[in-house]
Amino acid sequence: MQDRNNNQPHQPGQSSNASAPGLRKTFKARHLTMIALGGSIGTGLFLASGGAIASSGPGGALLAYTAVGIMVYFLMTSLGELATYLPDSGSFSTYGTRFVSPAFGFAIGWNFWYNWAVTIAAELSAATVIIKYWFPDSPSILWSLLFLLLMFGLNVLSARGYGESEYWFAIIKIITVIVFLTVGVLMIFGILGGKAVGFSNFQLGGSSFHGGFFAFVGVFMAAGFSFQGTELVGVAAGESENPRRNVPLAIRRVFWRILIFYIFAILVIGLLIPYTNPDLLRSGIDDIGVSPFTIVFNKAGLAIAASVMNAVILSSVLSAGNSGMYASTRVLYAMAKDGMAPRALGRLNRRGVPVGALLVTTAVGMLAFLASFFGDGAVYNWLLNASGMCGFINWLGIAVCHYRFRRAFVKQGHSLEELPYRARWFPFGPIFALVLCLIAVFGQNLGAFTGGSIDWYGILVSYISLPLFLLIWFGYRWFRKSRIVPLDQCDLSTHPE
Repeated sequence: MQDRNNNQPHQPGQSSNASAPGLRKTFKARHLTMIALGGSIGTGLFLASGGAIASSGPGGALLAYTAVGIMVYFLMTSLGELATYLPDSGSFSTYGTRFVSPAFGFAIGWNFWYNWAVTIAAELSAATVIIKYWFPDSPSILWSLLFLLLMFGLNVLSARGYGESEYWFAIIKIITVIVFLTVGVLMIFGILGGKAVGFSNFQLGGSSFHGGFFAFVGVFMAAGFSFQGTELVGVAAGESENPRRNVPLAIRRVFWRILIFYIFAILVIGLLIPYTNPDLLRSGIDDIGVSPFTIVFNKAGLAIAASVMNAVILSSVLSAGNSGMYASTRVLYAMAKDGMAPRALGRLNRRGVPVGALLVTTAVGMLAFLASFFGDGAVYNWLLNASGMCGFINWLGIAVCHYRFRRAFVKQGHSLEELPYRARWFPFGPIFALVLCLIAVFGQNLGAFTGGSIDWYGILVSYISLPLFLLIWFGYRWFRKSRIVPLDQCDLSTHPE
């Protein structure tokens, strides 16, 4: 972006005043890898996978997760091309402003902030439910406050504090999945936990698909939410030591690991647990005992499976909340630097932390305290629905920004050889991802439109984020007279090495 004082390019994500503190370049390749990986492996895999198999059968769930995995691959390569060429903590708002329009950048930036700020509250609400497995009579407000202070403390220290904590959170989840896959494979072949099951459960009733088209679409939505978080590497690139090397490395590692973990885990669950098992339908944040992971571990004779999985899932939701606090704080900071949020939020302390933006984001996280008054599960579901579509809108933004960036790059006479990282399959990749994201956005709750009457409450809960996004986009466009930036005028300047 341009410095408002001297109209010269300044380093994205840093103050234009050379003597002022700036965001610290502290993240290494291992941090970026685990930030993206840890942000996407969580309750979507440990809990929602059971409901996905019960709704659409093991074949339907496997197909839905594979389709979303391919979409995420193209989105990650698109983001990788953008983030290596222009590493910026503003990421989404910066790319939207430069390559689409200031109004689009404004809307996508606030959408991203809202998405992850609300995720903090949602994950805190989930954490209070999980902790009651051990302390059933404890007050929700106590645990919400303690976990919120923990996340705030990790983020206020430095970016390195967040990076290290997320690294170890991710390690816990990865070890859990590896152990699960190992135990599961041994059980499938009858080496552990009884006789070999083979493909009998997978082909139960003569087919691995169940529930029809609407059930598959519902699983596709759930799978999309499960993969959300991989895009955080784009924000973290602004504080990476060497984004041109670390970001592509993280993207290559993350895609294959996520695909292997998710696809193999879904396959193992589908082979070991019949999709007709009523416990799969009950697997949710308020009943860890029927998590498909817990069911498999119990079948293997691991008596402490429920307690272990409860601890792992608790670490998962804290990890997601921690990531949400970091990402939303950095985007809000960058927007403040670009005049799209109050200027006071663009100030850094001596450790390079945007404390003002962090405090505002933390205040939104305090919405989790409502869990103490209205019931933990109800608040969690409301907050989850409020932020669910925002993630797909963010993904739409990545696809659109990358498509226009590449076209502008060529239009202005640049060679593709100049790109430090080039996304493959252009323009198919971003167009394919765009189409699937649109299907996900409009298919959020197709069931509300079917049947004898329209479910207006379900429509409101599922789609409220879409009109809000459009209102912000076109409202800013109308007030600021913002227009689409012509390709030959897109700002392709980048900071010096």
